[in-house]
Parts: sequence; structure tokens; C-alpha cells
Amino acid sequence: MSAMTEVSSLTGRLLVATPALADPNFDRAVVLLLDHDEEGSLGVVLNRPTPVDVGDVLEGWGDLAGEPGVVFQGGPVSLDSALGVAVIPGGSAERAPLGWRRVHGAIGLVDLEAPPELLARALGSLRIFAGYAGWGPGQLEDELVEGAWYVVESEPGDVSSPEPERLWREVLRRQRSELAMVATYPDDPSLN
Repeated sequence: MSAMTEVSSLTGRLLVATPALADPNFDRAVVLLLDHDEEGSLGVVLNRPTPVDVGDVLEGWGDLAGEPGVVFQGGPVSLDSALGVAVIPGGSAERAPLGWRRVHGAIGLVDLEAPPELLARALGSLRIFAGYAGWGPGQLEDELVEGAWYVVESEPGDVSSPEPERLWREVLRRQRSELAMVATYPDDPSLN
């Protein structure tokens, strides 16, 4: 039964693509795991901004989205659906605002059907994702064994990084292990 405990413990952590990961959907991706259990895993890629403004697709939410105020491509699955991920600073489970469900620590999912003004005062940051990354039962564990991902702790600021294109290197650089060295890995090793 301890394997199930390990599986569920990855919710809220980051998957950081290793340089060896060949899937172009996840090249240098930083994925926040929103759900991870024996039935599979679901997460959003934190560092894939699109040119689409949040206000152009979700009325009322544009003013609440952090910079850059664009929709992010959360992953290759269900690109026509939207997920809202928000940080509620210092909120306890008892005082969680209506329209927000805690995932891990201060990070939670936003009900985008709720009126934005319900959450406006409580939000520390908000990011909107089109689509998500999904794995079936055991699929992510297989990829971890194959060395496709580094698993690291998330920080609330990762969700709202103002420079998402730098997030892969920043997350690796802050690790207190040999992973910090991976941050210097060249974009194209064949040019070395």
C-alpha cells in the first residue's frame, strides 16, 4: 500500500522536463501536477504562453490574470477547455473563497463559471490554461522511471512567473543538488 501513498504525494509538485525528453509538447516544460493518484495524473504546463489575451476569451477574468495576461497552453489534451489556477495567499481551508478549490498549499483551481468578483479580493495571482497534460494509470510513473522528468517542489510564485520562458532554468537553478547544473544545459547541444 505504500506505493499508493507515494503516488498521491506528487500532487502539487512540479515535473521538469529533462533535456532527454523527446516529446515536443514537453520540451523544457515545467508542469504543475494538479492531481496524481492510482487513476492517473493531470497537470498544466506553466511556461507556454500563447498570444491570446485572457479577456478575449473569458469575460471578466482578464483583469485578474497576472502578467503576462495571456492564456497559457496547459498541455496537449482538451485544448478547447479552460482551467484556472490561482494562488490564495495565507488562506486556510476553512476560509477558502467560494469558487476556489485547494490543490496544494496556497495553490488551487478556480471555477471559471463563478462570477470573477467572488474571487477578486482573495486572489494573489491567477493563470488561465487552455488544455492540460494528462497521464493514464501508471503512465507517469513509467516516464519517471525512464528519466523523462525531474520531480521537484513547487513554490506559489511558479504559477504566476512574470517571465514564463525563464521558468525551466529558474526552477532547476534553485535546486540544492546536481539539478542546478542542468539549468545550464544548452538549448541545442549539437552546437557545442
